[in-house]
Amino acid sequence: MSDSPPSVRQRASKKKGTAQAVLNSGSGSNSEDELLSKKQKVSAPVPGAFGHAQGPFRIWLFLLTAAGIITRFYKISHPNEVVFDEVHFGKFASYYLQRTYFFDVHPPFGKLLFALMGWFVGYDGHFLFDNIGDSYIDNKVPYVAFRAMPAMLGALTVPVVFLTMWESGYSLPASIVAAGLVLFDNAHIGQTRLILLDATLIFSMACSLLCYVRFYKLRHLPFSRKWWKWLLLTGVALSCVISTKYVGVFTFVTIGAAVGIDLWNLLDIKRGLTIQEFTKHFIARAFGLIGIPFFFYLFWFQVHFAILYRSGPGDDFMTPEFQETLSDNIMTLNSVDIHYHDTIVIRHKETKAYLHSHPDKYPLRYEDGRISSQGQQVTGYPFEDVNNDWIIIPGDPTPEDSDKTSIVKNGDLVKLLHVVTNTILLSHDVASPYYPTNQEFTTIDIEAANTDRHNDTLFEIRIEGGKVKQDFRSMSGQFKLIHNPSKVAMWTHSKPLPDWAFKQQEINGNKNILQTSNLWFVENIPSLAAEDPRNVRTPKEVKSMPFLKKYFELQRTMFHHNNALTSSHPYSSQPIQWPFLLRGVSFWTKNDTREQIYFLGNPIGWWLASAVLAVFVGIVAADQLTQRRGVDALDRRTRSKLYNSTGFFFLAWAAHYLPFFLMGRQLFLHHYLPAHLASSLVTGALVEFVFCVEPLETEKVGKDGKKKYTPRSGPQSLAAAWAAAVVVIAAVAGGWYFFIPLTYGSPGLDVSQVVARQWLGYDLHFAK
Repeated sequence: MSDSPPSVRQRASKKKGTAQAVLNSGSGSNSEDELLSKKQKVSAPVPGAFGHAQGPFRIWLFLLTAAGIITRFYKISHPNEVVFDEVHFGKFASYYLQRTYFFDVHPPFGKLLFALMGWFVGYDGHFLFDNIGDSYIDNKVPYVAFRAMPAMLGALTVPVVFLTMWESGYSLPASIVAAGLVLFDNAHIGQTRLILLDATLIFSMACSLLCYVRFYKLRHLPFSRKWWKWLLLTGVALSCVISTKYVGVFTFVTIGAAVGIDLWNLLDIKRGLTIQEFTKHFIARAFGLIGIPFFFYLFWFQVHFAILYRSGPGDDFMTPEFQETLSDNIMTLNSVDIHYHDTIVIRHKETKAYLHSHPDKYPLRYEDGRISSQGQQVTGYPFEDVNNDWIIIPGDPTPEDSDKTSIVKNGDLVKLLHVVTNTILLSHDVASPYYPTNQEFTTIDIEAANTDRHNDTLFEIRIEGGKVKQDFRSMSGQFKLIHNPSKVAMWTHSKPLPDWAFKQQEINGNKNILQTSNLWFVENIPSLAAEDPRNVRTPKEVKSMPFLKKYFELQRTMFHHNNALTSSHPYSSQPIQWPFLLRGVSFWTKNDTREQIYFLGNPIGWWLASAVLAVFVGIVAADQLTQRRGVDALDRRTRSKLYNSTGFFFLAWAAHYLPFFLMGRQLFLHHYLPAHLASSLVTGALVEFVFCVEPLETEKVGKDGKKKYTPRSGPQSLAAAWAAAVVVIAAVAGGWYFFIPLTYGSPGLDVSQVVARQWLGYDLHFAK
């Protein structure tokens, strides 16, 4: 580099009192070691401000790690039954080991770790975790090994929190408080000792914060080996977060905001960087924090596709083209061409209901007073029935169409003749029973269908992703049935119709023809004669599909189904309830022994952390107000640490919490765990701010009339901070111990003991 930028002391004196949301970044020369040393002494939040000693630090690091392991592994074999969402993630591990394709709304990284653990212990994936309460012992499942993986990650999260505080320049009491809030939190313990993804998510999120802090501390050594190491490690940690659950994007927001302010400060001409040098900084961060995570994110999907090469329960979520890449796929094996005049059975892809009709009519008036056509009902029926049979005939017949070997093509106009009632499917401009904006589907007699209502009975076969004039096939030919005159798509949904339709599903014309829920497929051809050449099945070669095409298809499907998780759940909760711990989740119960696992945080720790968040906002607001009135209550380094370091932790809390208010999907208490970890960091930082009363530096006015700052290198008075830490940890440990029976599922409690733990009316079992 060229000239060295102004020192942090000079910059801070000019910008004193400026509020920044996250860690502020600087830049320096690689060669001017002496100047660098001075900068680090004055500005970097490195250990030393409180006379940090490596001996006590290492002792506490060891003790916290050991305590984390003990609290997470204690009674990990209990219960020896499937608990809560272990039915999902244990099942997915088994599917990986069986190489069977499945579908899930979460990325593959966390699930692959479970599969890896199963492979390590020689498990073959024979058990599919079908029901909560199924015995692991009877089914010979190495469940302790599965649970050990998240338990270890949960245990290691505790020292990572401690290290994050320590590397940010906080004292031992502050670091211990932050780590202790995670160590003795019943929710973190309960969620990280079961076969669930949250341990991987939270550990990766904590590592991302730690690695970024380490990277930031090297801001005066840009492009050095250590600088690159911690930048890339931050990217790898971020990739693990986003590759476990999509809510990991909130960690990207946290780091991204800090990096954005960092780059904005580097752009300041007073930093002495040329545009070329700034561009290097920008590209390096983009590569390390965007490129590297995205590369690993794609890599895990490649592993996912490589392992799951057999047909399985996830096939139905994918397109026929995707399914043809899976061996033993029933759709590929049983798919045959559909000819005109075949009798076919049509089924909805999403709800699995059959296109059905029966002689009963729509009522004259619906419950809301609207009038129907009183035509024959067309409904969705969930069971096999002769009323599901339809004959596909040409919409505008030509001499060639009389030949029964004429294959139906993509884009053809067809009519559907209901076999039992001998009527033709029709849609017209009459509102459907439940959707006034959607068209009614009914049937009419053949004579009317061939004369004045001819156009209303024409439907276009539009194969999803199909080529022009592609052959229409059973099973593999997923299609939309588009009403030709009105251009609505035949659609159904799961809400049952009233008794007049025997509680079957409504079929109507959807104006939004792009919806994937408009897809149908021909399940079978009942009219297919035994001697028909189409019954001769030849082995079909498994096809290949470009990775990116498979990746984008799976991404679309995952996002669609993730957003569709809007149904109610008895233990779901709202984000406003989480910081105050108003309710938990019942994971498991055993009536004989009155044992239960009730997912609940440590109320004392959660309420303290939530209160401290409000205190932090109040302190920042008060500081801003007093500065406006010319009152400077904080020394420069204390204010910098409050805004930059503690502010960074507060940003992490906000980024991992506030976005949930915008979501419409099912939400549970465990979604708050990453935010709770960030609030623990804020709590530890505020302990130091409140109880370490001595300033970090002495301010003096020099002979030239300018303020000079002398950092204090001697030991600080930490007695008050230690006392506060002891009180906090003792209270939190007491809360943890009191709720242990609900966290570990043992021992069972009598009625009075259960009632004593219903602090906020928690819906615990066995309270009577």
